[in-house]
Amino acid sequence: MFWKKMFGKKTSGRNEEARSEIIDSATMKVVILSDLGNIRTNNEDIGMFFRIADEQVQREKGYLLIVADGMGGHRAGEVASRLAAETISEEYFNQTGNGSIEKNLCRAFNAANKKIFSMASSNQQYRGMGTTCTSLVVKDQQIYFAHAGDSRAYILQNNLITRITEDHTYVQDLVNKGEITNEEAESHPKRNILTNAMGTKPELRIDTGKCPVAFEQNNRLLLCSDGLYDYIKDNELADILSNKPLHDAANFLIQEAKKRGGHDNITVILAEKIAADSDQPIKETKDFDLPSTKEFDLP
Repeated sequence: MFWKKMFGKKTSGRNEEARSEIIDSATMKVVILSDLGNIRTNNEDIGMFFRIADEQVQREKGYLLIVADGMGGHRAGEVASRLAAETISEEYFNQTGNGSIEKNLCRAFNAANKKIFSMASSNQQYRGMGTTCTSLVVKDQQIYFAHAGDSRAYILQNNLITRITEDHTYVQDLVNKGEITNEEAESHPKRNILTNAMGTKPELRIDTGKCPVAFEQNNRLLLCSDGLYDYIKDNELADILSNKPLHDAANFLIQEAKKRGGHDNITVILAEKIAADSDQPIKETKDFDLPSTKEFDLP
């Protein structure tokens, strides 16, 4: 079964300005920037960074970064992406025991998928809604991922960029089969057809794993929705991330995607490993208490 994320002007939903956050921790700086783009009137993307205040939980669970790109009319896409991010964070940080990070992420993704699918099945207003979701956990120098859909995660090391995730799309399947090249995939007319998305069916395909590249000082992570990479190629991403300060790079990526079309929402999370004794000024720090299990109050 395929799902196509349709571009076009929405007649419902709320107007929003671009949202930006700068978060400094002892070892990592994170910038989150999300923009409507040029066409949409509501933002169905969400980008989140979670650092739990409890130091023991930080040591065991690390930091969590999430990008989700929702789909569905009447604001259902917004509901799906937010429900995904909030459920995954709750489930991941509340899990106890000695399960691996990959297994814990997988359980969290499955819980989010069931919630979204249940809401879509029981409420006509949300029927057919779903979302992509890409999550990274950074623990010390290790990077773990869980992924469904076509949002992406990258790592930049020594000015070279590497994709951590693989798109769950019809076109990526063609690439994997050797029927088209990666270059042909970038402009293929069916590149936005999803083969997998959270909340669209009872069972979810989840890619999980550990990135083979260590997260070392001055390395950078990028999580983004397809509203960014549809317009900016990987080699351009590497050049921008290698030559601009973190917040400047995020702003430039958003504005460049809008200059080249901006037909979808655009969300960027950039994270950089910094020295523990760095004297860079802290602009904003966000700590989160350990989430409690509850139902979310969603529209």
